[in-house]
Amino acid sequence: MTITSEILHKLKEIVGESYVFTDEETRNHYGHDETEDYVFPPGVVVKPGTAQEVSAIMKLANEHYTAVVPIGGRTGLSGGALCILKGIGLSTERLNKIIEIDEKNGQVITEPGVITQVLRDAVAEKGLFYPVDPSSMGSCFIGGNIAENAGGARAVKYGVTKDYVLNLEVVLPNGEIIWTGANTLKNSTGYNLTQLMVGSEGTLGVVTKAVLKLWPKNSHNVLMLVPFFKAEQACEAVSAIFRAGIVPSALEFMERDAIDWAVRFIEGVSVEVKPEHQAHLLIEVDGNYPDVLMLEAEKIMTVVEQFEIDEVLFADTDDQKNALWKMRRGVAEAVKSNSVFKEEDTVVPRYELPVLLKGIKTIGAKYGFKSVCYGHAGDGNLHVNIIKGDMTDENWKTEVPKGIREIFDLTLSLKGTLSGEHGIGYVQKNYMDMAFSKSHLEIMEQIKYIFDPNNIMNPGKILPERN
Repeated sequence: MTITSEILHKLKEIVGESYVFTDEETRNHYGHDETEDYVFPPGVVVKPGTAQEVSAIMKLANEHYTAVVPIGGRTGLSGGALCILKGIGLSTERLNKIIEIDEKNGQVITEPGVITQVLRDAVAEKGLFYPVDPSSMGSCFIGGNIAENAGGARAVKYGVTKDYVLNLEVVLPNGEIIWTGANTLKNSTGYNLTQLMVGSEGTLGVVTKAVLKLWPKNSHNVLMLVPFFKAEQACEAVSAIFRAGIVPSALEFMERDAIDWAVRFIEGVSVEVKPEHQAHLLIEVDGNYPDVLMLEAEKIMTVVEQFEIDEVLFADTDDQKNALWKMRRGVAEAVKSNSVFKEEDTVVPRYELPVLLKGIKTIGAKYGFKSVCYGHAGDGNLHVNIIKGDMTDENWKTEVPKGIREIFDLTLSLKGTLSGEHGIGYVQKNYMDMAFSKSHLEIMEQIKYIFDPNNIMNPGKILPERN
């Protein structure tokens, strides 16, 4: 979509000339996220500072049938922020204020450009806890978390982004500003537009403020790293821990290569990975009573000792705990540094994890690719990194998509679905027909049309292309 001189002039009038960018370097910078090696530069990058400025931009774009793509921290893994039709790249980075931390009600009102870790730290100073903690929380934006319904390690106990969003200020594609809900813990008043917006990947409107629920902050945790000699047994242990009556605050799975690459990639992390270790579980329990946590840890030990494991590492200090979490959060970057890759975000009922893992390896052998798996095992959420390695470009282009479709077939047969937390975006949209019927997809298309009849709001995402 061409950005005309008239549109450029009006954008500068709305936000000021210093917040409108057309140079190639800036456009390329905002034209990619962390999705493989895709780069789709917008026609222009605009950085509004208020909801009113966003409203004026949307009215202008709607009038000229110009695509608008909300761009946050650009940490996404499904291409949700890619400007595939050029158009206007609307960066939310200036909408970066924490407006109010309401200690009395356990809520925070924030703008979308606030970095997730910054928000977590700010509420922690008030004795409060925002649990959503994606691996990229040091750089991802709250707005992006809302757009993708982000999860993270502690979703197993505390839930994902949707469980914390009470109300949203949203600018619709026609420029109208609405609040979607109420700042209350319960709301049974009409259709739930708030939850419709969460996970909509910027296709229905632009979030400009969010009211989020908070928890009281826990004061203690116990963290352990359990090495398994068989990867499938590590997956089996996940369900066994829950069946024993324990709900960990985090339960992460890492295959051998994932943890080995992370240790070599990240400075200051030292974990022994023996040649015979096939996988590790990183398990955390949290609360306010150390004696109770130790009893829970002992119960977890009783469960994992039923499997073939090596010596369990208990993190005794905050430094050790931080190092283990740094290692886990660095896995994706470590994999990326080793090879060209594609990452899929499968999720199944946790009891089916061993079947999923075994099937992924079988499919990889069939199509000639290696995979490195890790993820939020407590949720049944397995990130599958397909490694190019020494595959030919031709096989990478033709064989891997066949393998991905078989992985999704397997996932769906196990009562799972295509994405647990990364979203569908650009790269997964043409697999949506596997998960949904024609009628289901038509309902989604109709919802999109009601919000955005001119199809200017992040077009080309989520919904599959029509033949």
